Amino acid sequence: MLKGKKIAIIGGGKMGSIIAQGLISRKIISAKDITVTDVDADRRKFISSEMGLQVSGANKETVKNAAIIILAVKPQNMAQTLQEIAPAVNKSKIVISIAAGITTGFLEGYLAKGVRVVRVMPNTPALASAGATAVAKGTNSTAADIKLTRAIFDAVGITVEVEEKLMDAVTGLSGSGPAYCFVIIEALSDAGVQMGLPRELSLQLAAQTMLGSAKLCLQGNKHPAQLKDMVTSPAGTTAAGLKVLEEGKIRATLISAVEAATKRSRELASGK
Repeated sequence: MLKGKKIAIIGGGKMGSIIAQGLISRKIISAKDITVTDVDADRRKFISSEMGLQVSGANKETVKNAAIIILAVKPQNMAQTLQEIAPAVNKSKIVISIAAGITTGFLEGYLAKGVRVVRVMPNTPALASAGATAVAKGTNSTAADIKLTRAIFDAVGITVEVEEKLMDAVTGLSGSGPAYCFVIIEALSDAGVQMGLPRELSLQLAAQTMLGSAKLCLQGNKHPAQLKDMVTSPAGTTAAGLKVLEEGKIRATLISAVEAATKRSRELASGK
């Protein structure tokens, strides 16, 4: 599906380079078929020397030679980037954006009529090839475009297809969610240290506990509540700990965090 296609990744930040490395390491596409652009010469040098990727400082020229364009620039720089590359983007190309809060309508407004656009929301666990990425169609994109986009992001984790109206909620949950998980891991680790465990051991146990619990959920055999009940024996240690969590309103706090992040994603989309 991707073999032989030229990919331009506009923006050489962490996520852009992660995508490139995932595609190459999984042998989905050859390094010679990917070019990463960045405005920072030092960043280009790093990407070239440390990652072995082709780089460029010329967005328009790079896009002209590509079949697939991945926009990995910051949301606030998107309009300027689209204005720059628009003359080189025609209906033969597919444009994939990973910018939070930027709608397909916004992208299509800067590009020629009929250009196929796909909106994507990946997350940082893609660094460990364990990302969760949501994909949404634009006005002109096809089922084949979605399949191709998912093939790209399956290289760094799993993908799901959603309606675009749900993308802000995806941003609030899986986009921002890793930060919530890191806070929980850090807190569990600190608690272990407080109870006498060495720092390194405590962090290892906390992180592996989170990882293992997530894997059990992804097996899909049991609801999280059922898995929780499997750990919780009557009048036992887990029941005592859960009581404290409920008193601290951990559920309400996490729900509020997702709501706040979703709201902020909507604000970004409206230019606030």
